[in-house]
Amino acid sequence: MNDLDKIENFKKNKVFEKKWYVMKTISGKENKIKSYIENEIMNNKYKEYIGKVLVPIEKIIQIRKGKKIHREKVYFPGYVIIEAVLDNEVFHEIKNIPGVITFLGEGKGDMYNPVPIRKEEVDRILGNIDKLSNYHNIKIPFIVGETIKVIYGPFSGFNGTIEKINKDKKKLELSVLIFGRKTPLELNFTQVEKI
Repeated sequence: MNDLDKIENFKKNKVFEKKWYVMKTISGKENKIKSYIENEIMNNKYKEYIGKVLVPIEKIIQIRKGKKIHREKVYFPGYVIIEAVLDNEVFHEIKNIPGVITFLGEGKGDMYNPVPIRKEEVDRILGNIDKLSNYHNIKIPFIVGETIKVIYGPFSGFNGTIEKINKDKKKLELSVLIFGRKTPLELNFTQVEKI
């Protein structure tokens, strides 16, 4: 039975067991490739063969000059996860998308042998996507012992030394010199900036 007979057999019997695969892509092109697959390939003749296409995104908050900046970042740069029935025709259609390098587990040359990932790995990744989308991952640009400037509140304009960082509450405990005495303060990350 050649490849065309296998494809026809799939179509006749409607035997579609979709598995999860990982595609190696050009870094920075993950979302373009996802959109291309969803718009071009799935809307054409391959809708039955392709399920979900995922680009895991991590939502992070960065503190810059005392302001919170919300942004999204690709969690696995250079990788797209796809649920599909990868027969030869679908495989070559996806492989020929600009920016797609290879599938993980694929052999060299013209060998067609992408290896699906286990269901447990997919569940873990899907679980992580939910966790990552909740802005829990804050990159804190401050360190204990660093001197910073208060930019908001009644002590605006004063300099202080960081004594403690509370990541859960997103607060800093500072020691500020007021009238010659060290005074403890607790401020939000957004109320201070680096000197």
